[in-house]
Amino acid sequence: MTSTPAPKYDEMFNADGSVRPAYADYREWFDAQDSNWLKRQDAEAERFFRRVGITFNVYGEDDAEERLIPFDMIPRIITAREWRKLTRGIEQRVRALNAFLQDLYHRQEIIKAGRLPIHYLRDNEAFLTQMIGFTPPGGVYTHIVGIDLVRTGPDEFVVLEDNARTPSGVSYMLENRETMMQMFPELFTRIPVRPVSDYPRRLARSLRACAPTCAADRPVVAVLTPGIYNSAYFEHAFLADEMGAELIEGSDLRVMDGRVQMRTTTGYTPVDVIYRRVDDNFLDPLSFNPDSILGIPGIMDVYRSGGVTIANAPGTGIADDKALYTFMPDIVEFYTGEKPILQNVETWRCIEEDSLKYVLDNLQDLVVKEVHGSGGYGMLIGPAASKKELAEFEAKLRAKPENYIAQPTLSLSTVPIFTKEGLAPRHVDLRPFVLVSPEGIDITPGGLTRVALKKGSLVVNSSQGGGTKDSWVLDE
Repeated sequence: MTSTPAPKYDEMFNADGSVRPAYADYREWFDAQDSNWLKRQDAEAERFFRRVGITFNVYGEDDAEERLIPFDMIPRIITAREWRKLTRGIEQRVRALNAFLQDLYHRQEIIKAGRLPIHYLRDNEAFLTQMIGFTPPGGVYTHIVGIDLVRTGPDEFVVLEDNARTPSGVSYMLENRETMMQMFPELFTRIPVRPVSDYPRRLARSLRACAPTCAADRPVVAVLTPGIYNSAYFEHAFLADEMGAELIEGSDLRVMDGRVQMRTTTGYTPVDVIYRRVDDNFLDPLSFNPDSILGIPGIMDVYRSGGVTIANAPGTGIADDKALYTFMPDIVEFYTGEKPILQNVETWRCIEEDSLKYVLDNLQDLVVKEVHGSGGYGMLIGPAASKKELAEFEAKLRAKPENYIAQPTLSLSTVPIFTKEGLAPRHVDLRPFVLVSPEGIDITPGGLTRVALKKGSLVVNSSQGGGTKDSWVLDE
């Protein structure tokens, strides 16, 4: 998102310029530092990211460009009380998402009850018929979930998107914290911040808890990557290394003796849990795209026979569908029997005639997104669009209204970033990371804060010019 009216809520400063309690200790420390030293530390953070190779790929028309992910050293701070409310809402939503997926691929009670029209499922490319009637090991579909939240007021957090397919960004969360601890170790002795560094250990434990019944006493976990040219390859390699798991590509695996087996220096050995970062369509050329060279022929047969766990489960992408997102309040209530703790952003489904008319009449004031879009691509920011862009998007909406949803331009909260001129407010969102296993739901304190680095911009995606911050959840 981009240009918007002046923000209504800044997380560090009150309207009169005084500091909010959550930031009081940090601001006191910050004001006591030499400004030139802070500038040197800011430059050092960039050098650290460059040395470590914390990059991502941006895809252009012809090729992919590797870029350094921008990092801002002013933390985003969340109080213990705020985090308790958020974790209750996140856990409720993730439980509902998992139950929803179980239902969609089995009895479809929510459709029979009239709470979700069948046409949102029919012909939806994210709904995999290969998963119908099958329950993954442990009954878990969404092993790793990222819930995108935005703040619009003191106690107002709303869900912008659900990421239940292959959520990315956790490596940046971990490296942001590592960078801050190296640059400002005294801050973490002065301010009680909850740790995040044990995420890889918790991830490995959670994945092993989802292993199939045929697994060994200590299940073998591997990270499946599309390869070095993928935009999130740094993260794939980072997580495999931190977990002590193998980083593999499809060519490293084959189906043998009813198991998925990994090539090693001493031959092939069975893999029990595959944390895959390959999209559904490329996972198995025998079941999906026959031209795929990224997947493993026959892996779906092994999966359906209980010989391997795939995390996240194939078919979970239906939960990321932005049209189905609009039904999440109903979905939460249907499967939990509770009112949603976290609300959705008001959303218009362009497939509906009245909604389409409203969106077309107010296109210049709205944000329009592709139902299956991600990464900030294929999106219209009405207030920032030219007349030509508005006209082009109007034609797209009229041609394929089912491909789009629309939302109001929100007044997202701001957190200051460090600039040469001093602190300056910029819009942020938050992606907490959630681990799901038969042992329970585990939410890492904080998550990835993405920040729009350009003044007035609402675009937080790194692929669209955004950066990241360290997210602090305060201890009691």
